[in-house]
Amino acid sequence: MTLQRREFSQALVALTTLGAGLSAQAQMAKPVAGTDYMVLETPASVDAPAGKVEVIEFFWYSCPHCNAFETTLSAWVKQLPKDVVFKRVPIAFNATFVPQQRLYYALETMGLVEKMHAKVFAAIHVDKLKLANGDAIVEWMGKNGVDSAKFLTAYNSFGAVTSAQRASQLQNAYKVEGVPALGIAGRFYTDGQLAKSMERALQVVDALVDDQRPKGAKAAPAAKKP
Repeated sequence: MTLQRREFSQALVALTTLGAGLSAQAQMAKPVAGTDYMVLETPASVDAPAGKVEVIEFFWYSCPHCNAFETTLSAWVKQLPKDVVFKRVPIAFNATFVPQQRLYYALETMGLVEKMHAKVFAAIHVDKLKLANGDAIVEWMGKNGVDSAKFLTAYNSFGAVTSAQRASQLQNAYKVEGVPALGIAGRFYTDGQLAKSMERALQVVDALVDDQRPKGAKAAPAAKKP
């Protein structure tokens, strides 16, 4: 199923090497407001501390474009400089999306996003499982090594419910029309339709992030895992 609020059918092509991505970025013309990205009329709230730039990926687990984008996005996230704070925000265009919002926030509560995020995409898009309601989600988690009782508690927790509500508020603040999409610094929005591909959308994000730094400041090296 293709997720649509507006026409959103561009192909997504993964970066084959980091070098190719950097070369493409170097050749890209400066992004243009209103063409490559949108400037929010009313800034959205951000959680990033002062001196850091927040970047959000809006996604939906059942979206095939989000699934296709995940590998490219994950590689890009690993290269982010220390002054960029990245977070994922699951969207809900209607009530049927909410179980998967809470799925994500339950994983976040349990510290299992890194371990299970890609597996959820694979279950839906490779194994063709629905995972569209709480019962199906909890059953699948149990079959994949996650304590079902603990997951159910996290899934039904006040934190998961309120996080899902906040996700929908952010989605509306950024005026998200299709996914995957990217929000930058509470001020800018881009997606594959605006940027002409999600690969280029990441380049637009890089340029906008750079614009948020103090004049003359350079990006700090990417943080390394201990």
